[in-house]
Amino acid sequence: MTTALQYTLSGLAIGGIYALVALGFHVMWSAAKAVNFAHGDTLMIGAVLAVMGVDAGLPLPLACLLAILAGALFGVALERFAVRPFIGANASIGWMLTTIAVGIMAESLATMQFGGFSRPLPSPGVAGAVSILGAGVYPQELVIPAVAVLAMVGLHLMQRRTLVGRAMQAVAHNRQAAALMGIDVDRIVMLSFGLAALFGAGAGVLVAPVIQASANMGVLLGLKGFAVAIIGGITSGPGVVVAGLAFGVMEKFVEGYVSTSAREIVGFSAMILILLAFPQGLFGRREIFKV
Repeated sequence: MTTALQYTLSGLAIGGIYALVALGFHVMWSAAKAVNFAHGDTLMIGAVLAVMGVDAGLPLPLACLLAILAGALFGVALERFAVRPFIGANASIGWMLTTIAVGIMAESLATMQFGGFSRPLPSPGVAGAVSILGAGVYPQELVIPAVAVLAMVGLHLMQRRTLVGRAMQAVAHNRQAAALMGIDVDRIVMLSFGLAALFGAGAGVLVAPVIQASANMGVLLGLKGFAVAIIGGITSGPGVVVAGLAFGVMEKFVEGYVSTSAREIVGFSAMILILLAFPQGLFGRREIFKV
């Protein structure tokens, strides 16, 4: 019982990271029908810059805040220069290739400035473990899934109760109609990419004290976040968060009862099987495009 609880709590922590990354993919896809394949690198940027800020003498909260804002600015700039020129082009995959290229360059630059070794982000959340029914867990690990759920609720409230959120919904529903109603579609799409990058950089800051920051930490986490977004249904914010938490728990059970090597095999096999049964994802809705 204690072992199962231990795996569940640890799984919810890493699942919360997947959920935050997947929530970013949801925001981008809803607004632009395109995504940033360097999104995992926004997580890396948040983690690495937070560590570098603390090393430079900044207080931890300020270093984390500046790192998250820098990640958001990265998302905004990437949309403007690597995505927007290719949106709407017939059969164009330019945005896919350019975002991948930018991600590789970001990782190379981080390696040059940060080094090739992992470094921890000091946090009071990992100063000591707490016991929950016999299972040991860091407070930082409990915070991560809670933040993922709060981010999902906050996004839902923003979409329903603010003008910006309603504009995002209008653009997601029909870009041309939204433009005719006076909505600046380009600005809304750019805001969506910035918000998605904010989630990604925030995830990096949250997970850095647990797994340590490195220049290449965002590659696998970003890929799994995208897989989670597809499994949950990229059109559903709550769906991707639920899928992210469940995916993390499943990974920990496989890792604990089978092996670490089997974790990726089982995880991505489950993704393939789910998509065969539910092409739109578990909670996604079918989207119809007029041609």
